[in-house]
Amino acid sequence: MSLGEFLLENFAGDLEYHPRRAALYLGLGMAAACFWVFSSPETRFTPIPLIFALGSLTLVIKGVFLFRKSSEGIGLSEREVSELSNRSNRKDLPSLPYQVAQIVQDFGAGGMLLWPLLRYGKGLDNSWDNAPSFKVFVSGAFLFGLGWLVRRLTSPPQPKLQIPIIPFFGTWLSRPESTRREMALTLAKQCPS
Repeated sequence: MSLGEFLLENFAGDLEYHPRRAALYLGLGMAAACFWVFSSPETRFTPIPLIFALGSLTLVIKGVFLFRKSSEGIGLSEREVSELSNRSNRKDLPSLPYQVAQIVQDFGAGGMLLWPLLRYGKGLDNSWDNAPSFKVFVSGAFLFGLGWLVRRLTSPPQPKLQIPIIPFFGTWLSRPESTRREMALTLAKQCPS
């Protein structure tokens, strides 16, 4: 799996039209934003409230994408997108621990990916000289990694791919070495140069 496939699977792999999950994400995002908004002015720009502020952004953004019928069908035709919204074509929801781990991972992605926005915090608070960017990034990366780990541990087992065995190689390995040499020479003579 390439890095691009890994990131796409972790950030957008579970996007499908699901209003209940979207409402949950929006509610949790608003609650996390309220934690930052209602923090005392002295503590608002410390790492913990900032993690909640950035985590709320990612939860709200994902909630908006879960409300869109076309989020799952990025790159599909109009007919294929309409087929995805049928109840018979929807994916089954994963287990509760898996969903909680996904929410923790999405929340942690806020601190991990949006920490560069902290340098613009001076416009909000003039007394803020040193932004806790590193602490916010490390905390977000920890939450992201924790969510990823729990998702991997609670995910259903993936079916193993059945790789067809080419009959030639099956007979090749079961023969004695002298016969294998003769088979290789015969095969080399048949191949065009």
